[in-house]
Amino acid sequence: MGRKPVDFDICTSARPEQVKEMFAKVFDSGVKYGTVTVLLGEKAFEVTTFRNRFGSDVIEDVKTRDFTINGLLFDGEKVLDYVNGLEDINNRLIRAIGSPQTRFGEDALRMIRAVRLSCQLGFTIEKETFDAISANTRLLENTAVERIRDEFVKILMCRNPSRGVRNLQAAGLLQKFLPELQDCFGFEQHNPHHDKDVFEHSMAVLDNISGDPVLRQAALLHDIGKPRTFTLDNNGKGHFYSHHIVGGDMAIEIMSRLRFDRRSVITVSALVTDHMSRFAYLRKGGVKKLINRVGLENIERLIRLQEADILGSAGPYDFRILMDLVKEINKVVNRNEPLKVKDLAIGGRDLIQLGIKEGPEVGCILKKLLVKVWEDPGINNREMLITIAGEMINETCFPGRSRI
Repeated sequence: MGRKPVDFDICTSARPEQVKEMFAKVFDSGVKYGTVTVLLGEKAFEVTTFRNRFGSDVIEDVKTRDFTINGLLFDGEKVLDYVNGLEDINNRLIRAIGSPQTRFGEDALRMIRAVRLSCQLGFTIEKETFDAISANTRLLENTAVERIRDEFVKILMCRNPSRGVRNLQAAGLLQKFLPELQDCFGFEQHNPHHDKDVFEHSMAVLDNISGDPVLRQAALLHDIGKPRTFTLDNNGKGHFYSHHIVGGDMAIEIMSRLRFDRRSVITVSALVTDHMSRFAYLRKGGVKKLINRVGLENIERLIRLQEADILGSAGPYDFRILMDLVKEINKVVNRNEPLKVKDLAIGGRDLIQLGIKEGPEVGCILKKLLVKVWEDPGINNREMLITIAGEMINETCFPGRSRI
């Protein structure tokens, strides 16, 4: 296909123990499946014993692999094609080798892999193969969620990720691991700002976002809370009050279920929760609160998400409010104003010296001080904050607790 290979996998009649005898650096990477990894310099090569019962027939080995385009062999001089893989490459087809039912029964993840390859290469899934996927989605229930997640992320990172997500939906696979997004399919918004249903709007936003995995995940889930928050007013106009807040909680639930790492879960949830934040609607100090909630390192991601959200809605597109937000963010950042508790001119030890008992009250008062500093950065000096903190001590941050 004119693509440069990123790695080379080797199949052989040699058993794993024989491979270990032949090379100095070999480690078990899947020895129960007949696979070991050979290290030569800085390069690693997976070496797998032929997968047929006797481990000696290359043709039988190929027949156990997933798709014809993955069943091609190279012996160092020529391509060996026993499954019409070259023809399917020319016809841009993803076709299971032999019986699709059998191939998916051996490993259900191959169904998602077919969609991923189709999305990555721009190929069509051959009809019999696609029909077998639709008929066997139940097999996915016994597949490790981490494997599903990894294949799904690869789909999200394709040039046109919506193609893959739509295929997952059409085949019935999406319902098996992301039913919340399936609920968005065909969900009409009844709103003049939207010319697409919730699912199609999400697909448009997904395709309009840059190839950052966190941003792609946030784009996919940014409106996930809409079906649960939908209301229709007397004029037949649809509303989704607090869908961003509900969606942020759902993002945590979904990504935790799919075993994403904690940082990604927190970041995506924050982006989903604040994707509706606009400067015109933020109160005094709101921009600083926004930066604090999302994290300065994620502010650009939030702007990109909001931009894609606008592009995925009904035109004409108006970016003025978004640009106002960008200007205010830049002002705050350039002035180097306090954004977090650690930026305050006083800390927990100062409050303890004032007589606050070490514990939750200290954190509570520091957060209250930060809010005041957001509204008036000029008070961020030790003397003024000590005075304000002293006044707060007599308030009821934690009712019933006494001073030392």
